[in-house]
Amino acid sequence: MTMTPDFLHPAFGFILLALILPFLRGRDWWRWLLPVPAVAAILSVVRMEPGTYGILHYLDQPLVLGRVDRLSVIFANVFAIQALIGTLYAFHVREKAHHIASLLYVAGSFGCTFAGDYITLFIFWELMSVSSTFLIWLRRNPLSTRAGFRYFMFHTVGGLFLLAGLLLRYHAAGDFLFNPVDPASAHLYDWLIMIGFCVNAAVVPLHAWLPDAYPEATIPGAVFLCAFTTKTAVYVLARGFAGFEVLAIAGTAMAVYGVLYACIENDARRILSYHIVSQVGYMVAGIGIGTAMTVNGAVAHAYAHILYKGLLFMGAGCLLYAAGSSKLTELGGLVGRLPWVMILYMVGAVSISGMPFFNGFISKNMTIHGAVEAHRILLAIGLEIAAVGTFLSVGIKLPYFAFWSKPTNKMELKPIPLNMYLAMGIAAALCFAQGLYPHMLYSLLPYPVEFHPYAHWAVLQAFLLLSFTGLGFYFIRRIIVPHPARNLDFDVLYRAVGNALVVLICKPLSLVDDRWTEVYRTAGLRGLLRFAAGSSWFDKKGIDTVVDGSAYTVRNVGGLSARLQTGRLQDYLAWALLAALCLFAIFWWT
Repeated sequence: MTMTPDFLHPAFGFILLALILPFLRGRDWWRWLLPVPAVAAILSVVRMEPGTYGILHYLDQPLVLGRVDRLSVIFANVFAIQALIGTLYAFHVREKAHHIASLLYVAGSFGCTFAGDYITLFIFWELMSVSSTFLIWLRRNPLSTRAGFRYFMFHTVGGLFLLAGLLLRYHAAGDFLFNPVDPASAHLYDWLIMIGFCVNAAVVPLHAWLPDAYPEATIPGAVFLCAFTTKTAVYVLARGFAGFEVLAIAGTAMAVYGVLYACIENDARRILSYHIVSQVGYMVAGIGIGTAMTVNGAVAHAYAHILYKGLLFMGAGCLLYAAGSSKLTELGGLVGRLPWVMILYMVGAVSISGMPFFNGFISKNMTIHGAVEAHRILLAIGLEIAAVGTFLSVGIKLPYFAFWSKPTNKMELKPIPLNMYLAMGIAAALCFAQGLYPHMLYSLLPYPVEFHPYAHWAVLQAFLLLSFTGLGFYFIRRIIVPHPARNLDFDVLYRAVGNALVVLICKPLSLVDDRWTEVYRTAGLRGLLRFAAGSSWFDKKGIDTVVDGSAYTVRNVGGLSARLQTGRLQDYLAWALLAALCLFAIFWWT
């Protein structure tokens, strides 16, 4: 990581702590180190000056680790704030593996945000992919195992599109610089890179990994996931592909598609996952329209979305933590038993719905207003329709069936840790403060802002829209009762393709495994072979094989780790690593 008097890379502290954490002994004290990288990142971002920092050279190519301008700073600003909130929400978790995964995940997001070239971007992009997968696996149940493998495989495909595009770009242009692309002169490699970005942005129909994986993640892991992957993709799309018409259309389709599925879902975290698809659609549409107003709206909405979506996932996580379930059919009647969860959740719900005096109102309307200014009336209508569905599903349906639908609910509730309430309180306060003082957000946007959100007609229109949506729910509340069955999405197609690959590729590999397993066992590679031969992760047998092979391989590494955890050898390694990192930091600083 790069450090100068004017630039301390925010990822540095997260990677440093992730490397040191495995060597720290003791049950609880090390958890107090977890907020330190996030606080350091906030301070670093606040004092950043525009410029280019940390230029390295590899194979005669410049690698830019620190491109600082208004676009990168505003994303880094909210990433640092949300990292602190997420760390606080996860403070009660005593599993080091979970915190190491989240630290590296956040570091990867910061690395992408400040990357000035495609090589640096790709390295941090893949770091995000790998580390975020563990936030799903660490829930440790069969559903999370399967979802984690599907998530990782899908992001691997997206990473391959990105890799193919950047290599073809180097062959044609002779460099890896990450600069804006002119829509009128885009080449094949530009489209391949954009497809790789669109996978992480969950652009329909490349989106099904998100509602498949996020509900199966750990409770605090889902809070991290909802904030960084898709919004990092929004950043790189805004950086490189503003003005592409296909993004304007795809974004509007995302906004409508996501709310339609959210309205019929039963699991609270799956509802919120579909709303990530929908809300990111606003951002992608704004980037695709490409005017200063719509790009500002997309960036502002990304900032607001990270805060209120994190708050919503924290609320759903509290329900899952306390009640053991996030399915609406199993909840209800909890308003008197979890009043603070309900109140704080509703702050996020009215924020995402665009209610005046909350941050969603000052960001969402900017994108819609920009679409009207650009004479994209159909797109603006589509975004308004999505706004109705948002309030119907997240603002009314979910809290109604989770908190009020039953007169009483005597299910046993687990006490919620204080740190989870505190994290939700901070996020709720920021959502409200930004809604009251829009300049807090507008002053950070990449272009000068000429937009007044609290025009009388805009406020009246918002209240009319929300009021009639609420009235409509009153009349249809008995019709849209959640059902326990899972709804089919594009993941059906993915699984069909996967099953075909199993027949064509993985079955022959299993024959090789039967013939040569003794040879590879002798070579000490049994676990890796079983991992490869069991790549048919679409069926139960394949999952079991993959997990067994992974466990076999990791167990040996774990044995070495356990040996390092005993005796003074661990202390020597920890001090040696810390000294080496300090020397590295001093080298870059000077």
